[in-house]
Amino acid sequence: MRIYRTKKARQNILSTYDQLIAAWGVEVEQTDIITHYGSTRVTVWGETGAPPVLLFHGVGDDSALMWIYNAAALAPHFRLYAVDTLGGPGKSVPNENYNGKFDDALWIDGVLDGLGLQDVHIAGVSHGGYVAQYYALVRPERVRKVAALASSVPAGAIGNPLKRMMKIFLPEALFPTRRNIEKLLIKLAGDNYAAFTGNPLILDHFTYLLRGYNNMAMRYHKVSGFTDEQIDRIRSKVFYMVGYADPFCILGGRAALEEYRMNVRFFNNVGHGINHEIADEVNAILIEYFNG
Repeated sequence: MRIYRTKKARQNILSTYDQLIAAWGVEVEQTDIITHYGSTRVTVWGETGAPPVLLFHGVGDDSALMWIYNAAALAPHFRLYAVDTLGGPGKSVPNENYNGKFDDALWIDGVLDGLGLQDVHIAGVSHGGYVAQYYALVRPERVRKVAALASSVPAGAIGNPLKRMMKIFLPEALFPTRRNIEKLLIKLAGDNYAAFTGNPLILDHFTYLLRGYNNMAMRYHKVSGFTDEQIDRIRSKVFYMVGYADPFCILGGRAALEEYRMNVRFFNNVGHGINHEIADEVNAILIEYFNG
């Protein structure tokens, strides 16, 4: 499975990955958990003995980028475990078992067992929010609470996620010049898009991701719609945070959350990068939610 398009692309992405981790402003440990599907990189930090929180990023990004504005604020309250998704552009390395039979639940089982964790809170952003909900559905005994950010309830027929992505990411992603990448980030974000465009390191890393990451490496992560009965089973366990300006929210995410009466809080003028755009507010809510 080729995750990076070239050796140079891998070098650029992993170099800025390390710089982003250093910019978190907290002391971290990095460990590689061997699972049935390959080696999974987990970045660990926070208070030993505090409630454990597992963190999942979205498609086409990684832990280093995803949690840069959250790591230091959450550290005094939790023991945090940021997972680089197998097939994503981080430091996890799939093996030959990462194929069409891949199962997110079995993979996460292996990660938690390798970390010595029985049950955890989970926070996930975008696709990471789906992964968190799926795991809460199939392994309820291992999940305390879920926070799904920039995500929606996967109700009924999902349709073709690629078509939705194309509507949002094109044409800029086809021609990833620096200017087009800035335009794409502004399109994805709300009013506070400078959380991305105003940070040169984030802009460099995102540029390298768009130019050098092979998105097809995530194709074995299946997204399935939940039945009404399954949604009922997770309703009390999942809290959603979604921006009204999030393109995915506009293309149906908000409607599903409202139709199924999910526990959701919407934010004005906030886009898909919610935990970057309004980091202070999101951090405070996560601390209260997981500790409440």
